[in-house]
Amino acid sequence: MAQTAAAIAISSQPTVEELGSPFIVSAGKYPPNLPWPNISEQARWSVSSFKFGFGPECLQDSDPDTFWHSDGPQPHFITVEFPRKVAVQKLSIYLSHPQDDSYTPSTLAIRAGTGPSDLQDVRVITLDKPDGWLTFDVSSEPNEDGEGLKPIWAYVLQVIVLANHMSGKDTHVRGLRVLGPIEEQGTDEDPFAWKTTRFTMHEHIR
Repeated sequence: MAQTAAAIAISSQPTVEELGSPFIVSAGKYPPNLPWPNISEQARWSVSSFKFGFGPECLQDSDPDTFWHSDGPQPHFITVEFPRKVAVQKLSIYLSHPQDDSYTPSTLAIRAGTGPSDLQDVRVITLDKPDGWLTFDVSSEPNEDGEGLKPIWAYVLQVIVLANHMSGKDTHVRGLRVLGPIEEQGTDEDPFAWKTTRFTMHEHIR
């Protein structure tokens, strides 16, 4: 079932309350400072099609003025393949309707699995003229402490552009990051470290 991104806009240094929102939007061009680790570089990236000079490398080059430009039949998709099974907590994607107009995705499907042949839908997101970095969980299953959602364990993650604004054919995505779960910080010197999602987020942003 598709979910509409009713997001909360934040600065580059979000509060604990903002981090608890299902959809976090940073209005800036650059990725927000978030506590979830970026695991994007561990993976091999590919796309369904691209125009020369606008390939998958533009998704991770940290340049907000470059973008992946698809060049083929719909649906368009980005495939992220890890060498081992990893825990994926969230995705951060940079979209800009003011700049890209009908090239801007309006519906995204997230798929995960052990390989390209067994991917299953884990989330569908609908967007209304997004502009900024949108961060959201890939799962919809609550975790044990009830203050967040469980990560998805997968070898392969795929982001599929099911539709664009104004029925556009090709698509633009200006940035994409795959984020893992927040790592617990307990040590021998700190045997009673906070374990809940909210307290762990507080430790990372203070």
